[in-house]
Amino acid sequence: MKLKIKQFIISSIVALPAFGQEASFSSSEALKEVSISLEQAINRARSVSVDAEVARNQLRSAYWSFRSYKAQLLPEVNFKGTLPSYHKQYSSYMNEEGSYSFVHNNYLQLTGELSVKQNIWLTGGTVAVNTYLDFYRQLGERAYNRFMSIPASITLTQPIFGVNNLKWNRKIEPVRYEEAKAAFMTASENVAENAIRYYFSLLMAKENIVIANQNLENAERLYEVAKEKREMGRISQNDLLQMELNLLNAKSEMTNCESDVKNSMFQLRSFLDYDESVNLSTEIPLSVPEVEIRYENALERALKNNSFSKQMLRIQLEADYEVAKAKGSQREINLFAQLGFTGTAHNFAEAYSTLRPNQVVEIGVEVPILDWGRRKGLVKVAESNRSLVESQVRQETQNFRQNLFILIERYGNQLRQLQTARRADEIAQKRYETNVETFLIGKISTLDLNDSRVKKDEARREYINELYLFWLYYYQIRSLTLWDYASNKGIESDIEEILN
Repeated sequence: MKLKIKQFIISSIVALPAFGQEASFSSSEALKEVSISLEQAINRARSVSVDAEVARNQLRSAYWSFRSYKAQLLPEVNFKGTLPSYHKQYSSYMNEEGSYSFVHNNYLQLTGELSVKQNIWLTGGTVAVNTYLDFYRQLGERAYNRFMSIPASITLTQPIFGVNNLKWNRKIEPVRYEEAKAAFMTASENVAENAIRYYFSLLMAKENIVIANQNLENAERLYEVAKEKREMGRISQNDLLQMELNLLNAKSEMTNCESDVKNSMFQLRSFLDYDESVNLSTEIPLSVPEVEIRYENALERALKNNSFSKQMLRIQLEADYEVAKAKGSQREINLFAQLGFTGTAHNFAEAYSTLRPNQVVEIGVEVPILDWGRRKGLVKVAESNRSLVESQVRQETQNFRQNLFILIERYGNQLRQLQTARRADEIAQKRYETNVETFLIGKISTLDLNDSRVKKDEARREYINELYLFWLYYYQIRSLTLWDYASNKGIESDIEEILN
């Protein structure tokens, strides 16, 4: 009979609740239980989290900005008109001798112009085909109509020495859009990193409450056993007081752990867009992608896929663009030429049948004669800024390479650390079970038992923490390289579906 009681006490002390199972507390019964794995949490975060929605909106903004740029390269059809313009007023009029008088006007005017305009990205100019009609009706006693038409005209506007904005935009905007797409996929991986942080925060909090609950039960049972041993004179009063102190500490720790669980639960629920009626049940991701990642391969993929390399290229191009604009502002020569026909008549048909040439050629010149070196100074400033940008790009590239190297080294070490922590957790658990049995037969002190309990708890927490760091490093490498190492393929997103 004594042997059965002893076995029951041992099994009660060392029995662990299911790993990751949340200890019950007062409000849990009213909650809807939802079991969620780490992978499910990541997928849901990418779909419904606020961070994911922000990333999608940034992508949409970049897409429409790129669409606007592409529209500049296509023909643009415009209609411009005044429908109508009515005047009944006095206006000044200069007589032949130079004096002014006021005359009364009473007329109605309608104008309409249809144009097709095309930007020329190769030269930076603009060519347009226009058709124009102006209708004028004099009102009053001597009413009459007047039409003026320009059936067709071709207009060319061309800067001679100025910067070709379209040509530079043709270089910069596609790079900017590719940068935005890569940044979106990186942001999606960053959402996964945040999901991992919140998930493991709740996982650790729940494991702490499991440990605290187990320690509290153990402390209660051991205290009862210690009181019986004290009555039999097998332990000292000091050992009995130590067991009572352990019980009080266990109760205090239990209260703190319950609060931590509630806080971590609220954070993960909010991030994953669950309401407060849901109680999330987390589970340990027992399997991990044990893949070897080499720095050379990771660097090649990062420089090809990551938005960083595209950002550095864009910054360099923008610096070159600023230099080109500064140099182009030193002198400006603009060509304007218009060729076509025009006609005027008192009726609509004759305004289009009797046509005369309508030709305009203008060359505008603006060359500074004395500006005290202002334009030259602007060029020097732009060139200095470009040199600064080149230095910053080199430094940022070096830092990027270094950070990637350190991250891959940490990942490789973390895989070994995880294996060690898993084994240490198993050993500490078995050691504690053995020490409990040894304590019950009086062969070790409470200090030795407490030491094994502390080591057991520390080993369990360390294992979860090492697991968390592994997943964090793994997804950080994914975000930098945009490569899925588990499936050995690039990370892609259905951009069209997201934009629609």
